[in-house]
Amino acid sequence: MKVNYHTHTTRCMHARGIDEEYVKSAIKGGFDILGFSDHTPWKYDSDFVAHMRMPMSQLSEYLDSIRSLREKYKDQIKILVGLECEYYECYHENLKKLIEDNQLDYVIFGNHYNKTDEIRDYFGFTKDEAKLNEYVDSSIKGMESGVYAYFAHPDLYMNIYGEFDELARSAAHKICSTAKRLDMILEYNLGGVRYGAKGRECGYPCDDFWKVAAEYKNKAIVGVDAHDNTDLEDKELFDEAVAYLESLGLEVVNEIPLRRYE
Repeated sequence: MKVNYHTHTTRCMHARGIDEEYVKSAIKGGFDILGFSDHTPWKYDSDFVAHMRMPMSQLSEYLDSIRSLREKYKDQIKILVGLECEYYECYHENLKKLIEDNQLDYVIFGNHYNKTDEIRDYFGFTKDEAKLNEYVDSSIKGMESGVYAYFAHPDLYMNIYGEFDELARSAAHKICSTAKRLDMILEYNLGGVRYGAKGRECGYPCDDFWKVAAEYKNKAIVGVDAHDNTDLEDKELFDEAVAYLESLGLEVVNEIPLRRYE
């Protein structure tokens, strides 16, 4: 079975292609399950306006669109609808209510910003010990919250960090040991592979991080992190990722915990 639960839409303002094109490309790419997980909208306490996620006003239309496609293509592919969410302690109760009220199939943990994106402190620009420690601490809290189906690009902190030094190695051990304790799946992110191939500085997925994950025998999943529908048609890239993870001795999983409602 071939699956991808990490798919974005144009609503996040940095993806391209209409929703149905993603479904058609997933079928072409041989996927059995396609999960949409666009960047979650947040109802901020401030007047901050995000430019890398859908506004709350688009959430209902997003859900309706994906659920309509699920019905239309039910004989060809299984479609799920979720979100990619940060762990913002100040808004976490709001997130849990949003998930329940909209009966999402799942949410994945994308730890992009420190505390809230209102302060514009992006973890992918981590360069010092204090910032790295904040990333690790929030990663652990997010995993421990029990809300997320898996941890997307857990090695995001290596984006521009540089050398996999003792601090970076220690961060990997803390993240991977926590994931093992909680039976949390870690995502090998193909978005980082594509960024690097296009000449953009991108230190994830990081081989050294995944070697640490192998030490803990973490469960791994490949995430396309599709921002263009054609990303789902690259069979070679996906297969190479699976083969690489398996060569490290990691268990590559296809199923994630889905939310259940009465």
